Amino acid sequence: MLYVKNLKKTYGNLTAVNDLSFDIRKGEIFGLLGPNGAGKTSTINMIIGLSRPTAGEIILDGIDVKKETKKAQALIGVVPDESNLYNEMDGFDNLCFSAALYGMRKEERERKARQLLSRFKLDTAGKRPFKAYSKGMRRKLTIAAALIHSPKVLVLDEPTTGIDVESSRQIREMIVGLKEQGTTTLFTTHYIEEAERICDRIAFMAEGQIVASGTVAELMESITHSHTVRFLINGKAEEMADVLQSRFDGVEVKSESENSLVMVSERRIPLFPVIEVFHENGIEVYEGREVRPSLEDVFVKLTGIESSVLKKEKEKGGGR
Repeated sequence: MLYVKNLKKTYGNLTAVNDLSFDIRKGEIFGLLGPNGAGKTSTINMIIGLSRPTAGEIILDGIDVKKETKKAQALIGVVPDESNLYNEMDGFDNLCFSAALYGMRKEERERKARQLLSRFKLDTAGKRPFKAYSKGMRRKLTIAAALIHSPKVLVLDEPTTGIDVESSRQIREMIVGLKEQGTTTLFTTHYIEEAERICDRIAFMAEGQIVASGTVAELMESITHSHTVRFLINGKAEEMADVLQSRFDGVEVKSESENSLVMVSERRIPLFPVIEVFHENGIEVYEGREVRPSLEDVFVKLTGIESSVLKKEKEKGGGR
């Protein structure tokens, strides 16, 4: 559905996007994940025809976006990080106006506006001015406006940043529901857990480039070359780390606290021989479990960017 090849965007001496390539399949949910300044929004703006690429190709459903921008835009629903609706107009009129921009006839746009207000649980707010909406309601109406013409591709820039938990959940459910109807979705986010929850594939962006992409399982596999087991015991973790280190070859043992230690090995670690060593030394074992890396761990390792950077940006509500 979307093919991006060697995409580049420069602003004077600044390169915002550098030789970017990826593709999105029909009906897929594809997430661009990265910190402020990674180039996510610049990439989005070129895909939707708002900004002209310095170099590279963008093909949307067989249409060259650079050459036939208007034709491509007719297939896209865009949800910017800041709402593009009118504060003085109510919800119903905002949706009808958006539909009119796509050439929809009055009867059709009013019918679709009512359907979307109902779908997003905004019926009672339909006649209130947009400026009176909460942040969550504003974001939902902005998404409804993007869907008014039934686009093949939905593009969302930070769709859940700065809104309440319930509205975020409803938006995620909506994105998954649209996938079931065949809609292709591209969205940017700071939320690693959100991308992990709903994306078919994810691309990590840093400094204008994609440093890794794939399914969650593929990204996990890219750094998972060892096995880690964490033990919770009744004390003397540092002392037992030394004992275990001397007893098991090819294993690295570290104490995390007085009551916790981890064993790391390229091979899977059998639990029974380890527990026997604990018992020989009078140590009770309360828990022993394999620890798998999270998508956050993968992001940090592949990009070199600490997850705390993303968390700070989420708190500020920023995104680019």
